[in-house]
Amino acid sequence: MTTALRSYTTWLHILLATLALQSCTGILSGVYDEPSEDEVITVAGQLYIDASDWGKWHYIDLQQVADSTAANPDFNPSGLWTSFDIPVKEITDDNTRDGIYTYWYDVFGSGLSVNEFRSFYPTAPQPQPQKWSIAVHRNNVRTNGAAVAATDFRNFDEIPQDKSYINSLVFQKDTWSESEVWCEQSRMLLGLIGNQGIMINKVLSSWLKVDLPPIPPAFTMYDTVFIIRLDDGSYGALQLVNYQSQTGTKCCLTINYRYPI
Repeated sequence: MTTALRSYTTWLHILLATLALQSCTGILSGVYDEPSEDEVITVAGQLYIDASDWGKWHYIDLQQVADSTAANPDFNPSGLWTSFDIPVKEITDDNTRDGIYTYWYDVFGSGLSVNEFRSFYPTAPQPQPQKWSIAVHRNNVRTNGAAVAATDFRNFDEIPQDKSYINSLVFQKDTWSESEVWCEQSRMLLGLIGNQGIMINKVLSSWLKVDLPPIPPAFTMYDTVFIIRLDDGSYGALQLVNYQSQTGTKCCLTINYRYPI
Protein backbone atom coordinates (compact mmCIF):
# COMPACT_ATOMS: atom_id res chain seq x y z
CA MET A 1 0.00 0.00 0.00
CA THR A 2 1.42 3.41 -0.95
CA THR A 3 1.85 6.17 1.62
CA ALA A 4 -0.85 8.23 -0.08
CA LEU A 5 -3.31 5.33 -0.10
CA ARG A 6 -2.54 4.50 3.52
CA SER A 7 -3.17 8.12 4.54
CA TYR A 8 -6.42 8.18 2.59
CA THR A 9 -7.57 4.92 4.21
CA THR A 10 -6.82 6.26 7.71
CA TRP A 11 -8.65 9.52 6.93
CA LEU A 12 -11.64 7.57 5.61
CA HIS A 13 -11.84 5.48 8.79
CA ILE A 14 -11.81 8.58 10.98
CA LEU A 15 -14.41 10.30 8.79
CA LEU A 16 -16.76 7.32 8.98
CA ALA A 17 -16.35 7.12 12.75
CA THR A 18 -16.99 10.87 13.10
CA LEU A 19 -20.20 10.62 11.10
CA ALA A 20 -21.27 7.68 13.23
CA LEU A 21 -20.67 9.59 16.45
CA GLN A 22 -22.99 12.35 15.24
CA SER A 23 -25.89 9.90 15.12
CA CYS A 24 -27.02 7.64 17.96
CA THR A 25 -28.06 5.13 15.32
CA GLY A 26 -24.67 5.26 13.58
CA ILE A 27 -22.17 2.49 13.08
CA LEU A 28 -20.66 2.91 16.55
CA SER A 29 -23.95 3.28 18.40
CA GLY A 30 -23.39 -0.01 20.19
CA VAL A 31 -20.26 1.39 21.78
CA TYR A 32 -21.75 4.75 22.71
CA ASP A 33 -24.95 3.45 24.31
CA GLU A 34 -26.34 5.85 26.89
CA PRO A 35 -28.04 4.58 30.07
CA SER A 36 -31.66 3.69 29.34
CA GLU A 37 -34.72 4.65 31.33
CA ASP A 38 -36.72 1.48 30.73
CA GLU A 39 -36.47 -1.60 32.91
CA VAL A 40 -36.85 -5.28 32.20
CA ILE A 41 -39.58 -6.99 34.20
CA THR A 42 -37.88 -9.73 36.21
CA VAL A 43 -39.27 -12.82 37.89
CA ALA A 44 -38.33 -14.41 41.19
CA GLY A 45 -34.66 -15.37 41.24
CA GLN A 46 -33.59 -12.60 38.85
CA LEU A 47 -31.67 -9.33 39.13
CA TYR A 48 -31.75 -6.49 36.61
CA ILE A 49 -29.28 -3.63 36.34
CA ASP A 50 -28.66 -1.00 33.68
CA ALA A 51 -24.86 -1.25 33.64
CA SER A 52 -24.40 0.59 30.33
CA ASP A 53 -22.87 3.74 31.86
CA TRP A 54 -19.11 3.85 31.16
CA GLY A 55 -18.51 5.77 34.38
CA LYS A 56 -20.11 3.61 37.09
CA TRP A 57 -19.74 0.36 38.98
CA HIS A 58 -22.91 -1.21 40.42
CA TYR A 59 -22.65 -3.31 43.59
CA ILE A 60 -24.93 -5.85 45.27
CA ASP A 61 -24.70 -8.07 48.35
CA LEU A 62 -26.07 -11.59 47.77
CA GLN A 63 -26.66 -12.20 51.48
CA GLN A 64 -28.79 -9.05 51.66
CA VAL A 65 -30.70 -10.25 48.60
CA ALA A 66 -31.34 -13.62 50.25
CA ASP A 67 -32.44 -12.06 53.54
CA SER A 68 -34.76 -9.53 51.85
CA THR A 69 -36.50 -12.07 49.61
CA ALA A 70 -36.85 -14.56 52.46
CA ALA A 71 -38.64 -11.93 54.54
CA ASN A 72 -40.85 -10.88 51.63
CA PRO A 73 -41.19 -13.14 48.56
CA ASP A 74 -42.58 -10.19 46.56
CA PHE A 75 -39.56 -8.00 47.30
CA ASN A 76 -37.79 -6.68 44.20
CA PRO A 77 -34.08 -7.38 44.83
CA SER A 78 -33.01 -5.27 41.85
CA GLY A 79 -33.52 -2.25 44.09
CA LEU A 80 -30.56 -3.36 46.21
CA TRP A 81 -27.91 -2.36 43.67
CA THR A 82 -25.79 0.62 44.75
CA SER A 83 -23.74 2.62 42.26
CA PHE A 84 -20.41 4.43 42.57
CA ASP A 85 -18.61 6.59 40.01
CA ILE A 86 -15.25 5.54 38.61
CA PRO A 87 -12.65 8.12 39.76
CA VAL A 88 -11.17 9.89 36.74
CA LYS A 89 -9.63 13.00 38.31
CA GLU A 90 -5.85 12.96 38.29
CA ILE A 91 -4.10 13.05 41.66
CA THR A 92 -0.46 13.28 42.73
CA ASP A 93 0.62 9.84 43.86
CA ASP A 94 3.66 7.99 42.53
CA ASN A 95 3.01 4.89 44.64
CA THR A 96 -0.38 3.73 43.35
CA ARG A 97 -1.51 1.73 40.38
CA ASP A 98 -5.08 3.01 40.74
CA GLY A 99 -5.75 5.22 37.78
CA ILE A 100 -6.53 5.52 34.08
CA TYR A 101 -4.51 3.49 31.61
CA THR A 102 -4.85 4.68 28.03
CA TYR A 103 -4.42 2.04 25.35
CA TRP A 104 -4.56 2.23 21.58
CA TYR A 105 -6.79 -0.45 20.04
CA ASP A 106 -6.82 -1.47 16.39
CA VAL A 107 -10.61 -1.03 16.22
CA PHE A 108 -10.63 -0.51 12.45
CA GLY A 109 -8.21 -3.33 11.70
CA SER A 110 -7.36 -6.53 13.55
CA GLY A 111 -9.59 -5.77 16.53
CA LEU A 112 -9.36 -5.26 20.28
CA SER A 113 -6.80 -8.02 20.75
CA VAL A 114 -4.24 -5.80 19.03
CA ASN A 115 -3.51 -2.97 21.46
CA GLU A 116 -0.65 -0.93 22.85
CA PHE A 117 -0.18 0.95 26.13
CA ARG A 118 0.05 4.72 25.69
CA SER A 119 -0.14 6.50 29.05
CA PHE A 120 -1.16 6.36 32.73
CA TYR A 121 -2.22 8.85 35.36
CA PRO A 122 -3.13 8.07 39.00
CA THR A 123 -6.59 8.56 40.51
CA ALA A 124 -8.25 7.85 43.83
CA PRO A 125 -9.16 4.18 44.48
CA GLN A 126 -12.53 2.89 43.34
CA PRO A 127 -15.24 3.61 45.97
CA GLN A 128 -17.31 0.66 47.11
CA PRO A 129 -19.91 -0.15 49.78
CA GLN A 130 -18.91 -1.66 53.10
CA LYS A 131 -20.54 -4.99 52.27
CA TRP A 132 -20.96 -6.41 48.77
CA SER A 133 -20.55 -9.62 46.79
CA ILE A 134 -20.31 -8.69 43.10
CA ALA A 135 -20.12 -5.50 41.04
CA VAL A 136 -20.81 -4.97 37.35
CA HIS A 137 -19.72 -2.35 34.82
CA ARG A 138 -20.93 -2.95 31.27
CA ASN A 139 -19.45 -6.35 30.40
CA ASN A 140 -17.05 -6.35 33.38
CA VAL A 141 -17.61 -8.09 36.72
CA ARG A 142 -15.59 -7.93 39.94
CA THR A 143 -16.05 -9.67 43.27
CA ASN A 144 -15.35 -8.90 46.92
CA GLY A 145 -12.71 -11.52 47.63
CA ALA A 146 -14.71 -14.28 45.96
CA ALA A 147 -13.72 -16.87 43.36
CA VAL A 148 -15.73 -18.06 40.36
CA ALA A 149 -15.88 -21.25 38.31
CA ALA A 150 -17.70 -21.95 35.04
CA THR A 151 -19.84 -25.07 34.67
CA ASP A 152 -21.17 -26.92 31.63
CA PHE A 153 -24.77 -26.29 32.69
CA ARG A 154 -27.43 -23.92 31.35
CA ASN A 155 -29.93 -24.44 34.16
CA PHE A 156 -29.58 -24.20 37.94
CA ASP A 157 -31.54 -27.40 38.41
CA GLU A 158 -28.81 -29.31 36.57
CA ILE A 159 -26.23 -28.52 39.27
CA PRO A 160 -25.51 -31.73 41.24
CA GLN A 161 -26.51 -31.50 44.88
CA ASP A 162 -23.41 -33.45 45.85
CA LYS A 163 -20.87 -30.93 47.14
CA SER A 164 -18.08 -33.04 45.68
CA TYR A 165 -19.03 -31.66 42.26
CA ILE A 166 -18.54 -28.07 43.37
CA ASN A 167 -15.30 -29.00 45.08
CA SER A 168 -14.03 -30.43 41.78
CA LEU A 169 -14.42 -27.11 39.95
CA VAL A 170 -11.51 -24.80 39.23
CA PHE A 171 -12.21 -21.45 40.90
CA GLN A 172 -10.47 -18.24 39.88
CA LYS A 173 -10.14 -15.11 41.98
CA ASP A 174 -10.10 -11.58 40.59
CA THR A 175 -7.00 -10.52 38.69
CA TRP A 176 -5.56 -7.16 37.74
CA SER A 177 -6.78 -5.48 34.54
CA GLU A 178 -5.72 -2.24 32.90
CA SER A 179 -7.12 -2.68 29.39
CA GLU A 180 -10.68 -4.03 29.78
CA VAL A 181 -12.70 -1.62 31.93
CA TRP A 182 -13.39 1.14 29.41
CA CYS A 183 -14.23 4.40 31.18
CA GLU A 184 -12.91 7.29 29.06
CA GLN A 185 -13.96 7.65 25.44
CA SER A 186 -13.04 11.21 24.41
CA ARG A 187 -10.37 10.00 21.95
CA MET A 188 -12.05 6.80 20.87
CA LEU A 189 -12.20 7.96 17.25
CA LEU A 190 -8.40 7.72 17.25
CA GLY A 191 -8.54 4.23 18.73
CA LEU A 192 -7.47 5.58 22.16
CA ILE A 193 -9.54 4.45 25.15
CA GLY A 194 -8.97 5.17 28.83
CA ASN A 195 -9.32 2.12 31.06
CA GLN A 196 -9.65 1.88 34.81
CA GLY A 197 -6.88 -0.14 36.43
CA ILE A 198 -8.76 -2.50 38.74
CA MET A 199 -9.17 -6.12 39.82
CA ILE A 200 -11.86 -7.97 37.86
CA ASN A 201 -13.03 -11.57 37.65
CA LYS A 202 -12.23 -12.66 34.14
CA VAL A 203 -14.15 -15.93 34.47
CA LEU A 204 -17.44 -14.24 35.36
CA SER A 205 -16.77 -11.38 32.93
CA SER A 206 -16.66 -13.95 30.12
CA TRP A 207 -20.48 -14.13 30.16
CA LEU A 208 -20.59 -11.14 27.79
CA LYS A 209 -17.99 -10.54 25.07
CA VAL A 210 -17.67 -7.40 22.92
CA ASP A 211 -15.85 -7.51 19.58
CA LEU A 212 -14.65 -4.64 17.38
CA PRO A 213 -14.64 -5.08 14.42
CA PRO A 214 -17.25 -5.74 13.11
CA ILE A 215 -18.90 -2.33 13.09
CA PRO A 216 -21.30 -1.94 14.79
CA PRO A 217 -19.71 -4.02 17.57
CA ALA A 218 -20.75 -7.61 18.08
CA PHE A 219 -22.01 -8.67 21.52
CA THR A 220 -21.86 -12.38 22.33
CA MET A 221 -23.63 -13.66 25.44
CA TYR A 222 -22.85 -16.97 27.11
CA ASP A 223 -25.62 -18.30 29.36
CA THR A 224 -23.27 -20.60 31.25
CA VAL A 225 -24.10 -21.21 34.90
CA PHE A 226 -21.28 -19.88 37.08
CA ILE A 227 -20.63 -20.94 40.67
CA ILE A 228 -19.36 -18.20 42.97
CA ARG A 229 -17.57 -19.01 46.23
CA LEU A 230 -17.81 -16.02 48.55
CA ASP A 231 -15.09 -15.08 51.01
CA ASP A 232 -17.13 -16.58 53.89
CA GLY A 233 -17.10 -19.99 52.20
CA SER A 234 -20.74 -19.94 51.04
CA TYR A 235 -21.69 -20.65 47.43
CA GLY A 236 -24.11 -19.17 44.94
CA ALA A 237 -25.00 -19.58 41.27
CA LEU A 238 -25.18 -16.84 38.64
CA GLN A 239 -26.27 -16.84 35.00
CA LEU A 240 -26.59 -14.01 32.49
CA VAL A 241 -29.83 -14.45 30.50
CA ASN A 242 -30.13 -11.08 28.72
CA TYR A 243 -27.85 -8.11 28.06
CA GLN A 244 -30.29 -5.63 26.49
CA SER A 245 -33.01 -3.34 27.76
CA GLN A 246 -36.49 -3.33 26.27
CA THR A 247 -35.35 -0.63 23.82
CA GLY A 248 -32.16 -2.45 22.86
CA THR A 249 -29.58 -0.65 25.01
CA LYS A 250 -26.61 -3.00 25.45
CA CYS A 251 -25.11 -3.94 28.83
CA CYS A 252 -28.47 -3.85 30.61
CA LEU A 253 -28.09 -7.15 32.43
CA THR A 254 -30.72 -9.65 33.52
CA ILE A 255 -29.05 -12.14 35.85
CA ASN A 256 -30.49 -15.35 37.21
CA TYR A 257 -29.20 -16.00 40.73
CA ARG A 258 -29.49 -18.60 43.44
CA TYR A 259 -28.00 -17.99 46.86
CA PRO A 260 -27.08 -19.89 48.88
CA ILE A 261 -26.75 -23.25 47.15
